Amino acid sequence: MKKVICKKEYDTETATLIQKYTYSSFGDPKGFEEVLFQTPSGLYFLYVRGGEESPYPNEDILRLAKTKVSEWMENH
Repeated sequence: MKKVICKKEYDTETATLIQKYTYSSFGDPKGFEEVLFQTPSGLYFLYVRGGEESPYPNEDILRLAKTKVSEWMENH
């Protein structure tokens, strides 16, 4: 998936996967996954998707500040 946010491109095909977090199992309407990526230029983002009752009912890319990366990793 590719998305431009604030004139910067975030692309799961060209970024490096850092860590993946999955809540529940496939098919659970409340289940979701968050995948942390780093772009070649050093930016971080989350690729998210989930069931219709999850926090991420639609596939999306969300920016993640460098200052929040450690916190996200500790909590997942």
